[in-house]
Amino acid sequence: MAQKKQTLTVNDTTIRLINKNDQDYISLTDMVKSFGDETIIYNWMRNRNTLEFLGIWEQINNSDFNPLEFDRFRNEAGLNRFTMSPKKWVDATGAIGIFSKSGRYGGGTYAHKDIAFEFGSWLSPEFKLYLITEFQRLKDEENKTLQLEWNLQRTLSKINYRIHTDSIKANLIPSKLNKSKIKFVYANEADMLNMALFGKTAKEWRVANPKKKGNIRDHAALEQLVVLTNLESINAMLIEQKLEQPERLETLNKLAITQMKSLVNSKNIKKLK
Repeated sequence: MAQKKQTLTVNDTTIRLINKNDQDYISLTDMVKSFGDETIIYNWMRNRNTLEFLGIWEQINNSDFNPLEFDRFRNEAGLNRFTMSPKKWVDATGAIGIFSKSGRYGGGTYAHKDIAFEFGSWLSPEFKLYLITEFQRLKDEENKTLQLEWNLQRTLSKINYRIHTDSIKANLIPSKLNKSKIKFVYANEADMLNMALFGKTAKEWRVANPKKKGNIRDHAALEQLVVLTNLESINAMLIEQKLEQPERLETLNKLAITQMKSLVNSKNIKKLK
C-alpha cells in the first residue's frame, strides 16, 4: 500500500509523518534533531522500561510478534554489554511498531504514533505536549477536509440527480397523442401500448434506431417499465368494458403521462437505481 507523507512542525523542527496501512508513523530521526543524533534512539531502546512498553504494544497490536525474543531482550536489558537498535528489534521479534526506512530524503527511523509519543517523553515532556498538540491539529484539518469533500460529493450527487430527473421529464414523459394518431387503429395490442407510452410503434422505433439491438422495451427506462406494467393491467380492464381501441389508446396515453410525472419524483424509484 502506498505511503502518504506529511510533516509536523514542533519547536521549529520539521518532523516527517507517514501513513502506512492506515496507521500514522512519526520520524524519530527528525524528533532528535533538536537534542542530538540518532544514538539517543539506541540509548532509549536499550532501556528496560522502554523494552517493556514496546513489547506490550506489540503484543496488543501484532499477532506475529515473537514473545520469546522479547523475553530474552528484557532479561538482558540493564547489562552494560546490552545494545539495541530498531533493526535488531524488528529482525528478532517481527515488530511492526518501529521500522527503518532508507533514502536520502525519506530515510530514518519511524515509530507508530503511540510509540513516538512515548519517545517524546524521553526527550522532553514539553516536547511531547507540543508534538501531540501539532499532531492533533493536523488530524483536525484532515477531518475538516474530508467533511468538505463529503459535502461536495453530496452536492454534486444532488445536482447530478436533478439533471437526471430533468432529462427524464424532457425525454421520457409521453407526449399527448393528437387526434389522427388516436383514430388510427393498431391491430397489435402491444403496439397500442407502445404508442401510448413511447409515442411510436415497435417498427417505427427499429427504423429510427437501426444500430440498436433488441426492441423498444429493451431500451426503456425503469420508470417506463413500471408504467408499462400498469398500462397492461388497465388495458385488460378497458377491454372487458368493451371500449374501442382508439378510446382505450387515448385513455392509456393520458394515464401514461400522469404516472410518468409522478414517478420521476418518486424517492422509492430512486432507491431501486
